Amino acid sequence: MKKNKLATILMLAGLFTNLTIMGQSKITKKNEGEDSSAQVHYRKVIANGQNIFYREAGAAGAPTILLLHGYPTSSHMFRELIPMLSGKYRVLAPDLPGFGYSDAPDREKFKYTFDNLTKTMQSFVDKLGLKRFAIYVFDYGAPTGFRLALANPEKITGIISQNGNAYVEGLSNGWNPMQKYWEHDTKENRDALRTFVTAEQTRFQYFTGVEDTTMIAPESYTLDQHFLNRPESAEIQLDLLNDYKTNVALYPKFQEYFRTYKPKFLAVWGNRDPFFLPAGAEAYKRDMPDAIVKFYNTGHFALETHVKEIGNEILNFLAAMPQ
Repeated sequence: MKKNKLATILMLAGLFTNLTIMGQSKITKKNEGEDSSAQVHYRKVIANGQNIFYREAGAAGAPTILLLHGYPTSSHMFRELIPMLSGKYRVLAPDLPGFGYSDAPDREKFKYTFDNLTKTMQSFVDKLGLKRFAIYVFDYGAPTGFRLALANPEKITGIISQNGNAYVEGLSNGWNPMQKYWEHDTKENRDALRTFVTAEQTRFQYFTGVEDTTMIAPESYTLDQHFLNRPESAEIQLDLLNDYKTNVALYPKFQEYFRTYKPKFLAVWGNRDPFFLPAGAEAYKRDMPDAIVKFYNTGHFALETHVKEIGNEILNFLAAMPQ
């Protein structure tokens, strides 16, 4: 009797051990799969003669989404969004020339204009052999991405604009000093914008409109400021601020593109942005009646506080979109 009882105990213990090992094996395989899709790679490629740094995640054969950052940040702003998207999509996030870990060539060797930023991103797209892709555009990334769309309408599968403007009514009074510089390109007006590259102004862009500022990771604005403090960086940024007038001049062309091609469009917008007003987001529906517009109670850098909500909205948008 004791032998039978002992045998039963040993049999049950063995069964439990096998089930545990099988369960651990399944968990390990699942985790390995998750790690594979979410793993971010940090690469560089020569585009338009410049060494362009970019982050990449997701399967090479998956539908592609190109993330274009704005001022004063870099692809670092997408650090939490990329893993959310890379399970189903190939995600590419380059640093524009003069930003982040990409080259910041001398102004005498590289003209810092939005046309030239776009030329560099066009070279990036060509070098990576992208045939069809969606774009996520933010701030400076919007006029860069919209220029890409004008040149490659057949390649664009959809557009996500996060506080990326294309309408005059979207410009707040915060642009008044820049507009004065556009109208009168003088040293006095240029020097008046030098505060724009200071640490105080960088913090202002991150914190303004945010309900809970403890959600803003300090490495975000301090990393941006690190790159802004590089030699000649201030002059590079002042050149781009001056050239932003060419984006406003192109607004009618962007709007014509929206009306003609009617791309699948999602606007995810921090409604307390001190520079780009909610009216700019609503205006997209004028040219694309099917555009989806979502607002969040936050500021310019909406991903810092609402990455989960925005990420899920993007996933739903992309899932409903023909690839």
